[in-house]
Amino acid sequence: MSQLTAANQLTLLRMVLIPPFAILLFYEYRGWALLVFLAASITDLLDGLIARRTGQKTTLGAWLDPLADKLLLVTMFVMLTLPGMGSANRLPVWFTILVLSRDIAIVLTVAVVNLAVGPRTFRPSIFGKIATATYIMTGVMTLLFNYLDVRSPVITLFVYASLVITVVSAFHYLLKVVHLGH
Repeated sequence: MSQLTAANQLTLLRMVLIPPFAILLFYEYRGWALLVFLAASITDLLDGLIARRTGQKTTLGAWLDPLADKLLLVTMFVMLTLPGMGSANRLPVWFTILVLSRDIAIVLTVAVVNLAVGPRTFRPSIFGKIATATYIMTGVMTLLFNYLDVRSPVITLFVYASLVITVVSAFHYLLKVVHLGH
């Protein structure tokens, strides 16, 4: 089976959409940025679904999908946290630092475990999947209210929901790593 399946092509499309999303947001084309982010987010939903339904799970997809997720979400968090963007709503700096720190810790831990113990696969955690979905919804809501140019407490609700799932998923990943030694 070819590694460049339909699912992997969708994942690559998500990666290709990241620079236009950031550029559109930077130049305050908020509606277009929202649409591009939504399109990228939909590819995240569809790529896994297509891979499972067609039986076309690949090693390339197993590496590309989380990479594409991380790149999209890091870009979204940074762009929606930057000051001076003229947006009605900004994500708090502390929040972006916590979310990015969790992701960096997970990536570094996986790398260290693979180097120290040998190749290990870490299946995606249900809490990690919920975190990704919550982050995407936080981005969509922030982008939507920024497009509408309305300051909204809904953003705060999504920030704290994201914070809770960030902590839960971080502890869940930590438990998975601790259990590797047993």
